[in-house]
Amino acid sequence: MRVAPVERLACSPELVGLARAVLGATAFAYRATIFEKTSATNWLVVWHQDTALPLEERRELPAWGPWSVKDGIAYAHAPASTLEQVLALRIHLDDSTAENGPLRVLPGTHRLGVLSDDEIHDLAGRVSPVDCTVPKGGVIAMRPLLVHSSSKVQNGMARRVIHIEYAASKLIASPLRLAFA
Repeated sequence: MRVAPVERLACSPELVGLARAVLGATAFAYRATIFEKTSATNWLVVWHQDTALPLEERRELPAWGPWSVKDGIAYAHAPASTLEQVLALRIHLDDSTAENGPLRVLPGTHRLGVLSDDEIHDLAGRVSPVDCTVPKGGVIAMRPLLVHSSSKVQNGMARRVIHIEYAASKLIASPLRLAFA
């Protein structure tokens, strides 16, 4: 969110409108990440949920943690009730195909709460994954509790994505407030 063109995109009426249709009239963008998978920058992402949130300050509260610091910002793993107030919009700068490491999801798992590594591993063996292939310019909406992964690029085609996270409110859990990251 500290890169002006990314902030402009995140705050565009089209994307904010999508987020507000799901999260309510006060939804706002608070974090953006740019992913770039190429044959030179290629990685595998194992099945997981996105449970850590950037916060303005560290406050010890039940169900929050463990804590970490990244780029000077405090992060804590959040409870499901808070993560249900978050939505990610993934804007595809390239075609996402089965061969260039697309987002893979286990459908419906966002309704199961925060899961342990063992529970995620068990689900990955029982639930049929879905590859989220999207054309250049397409947008995927996903909840942070959705169990997801991605494979490596297999065909040399780049897959670049701007992943923007929106929350229903800056006061995510009193007295914790989201930080812009």
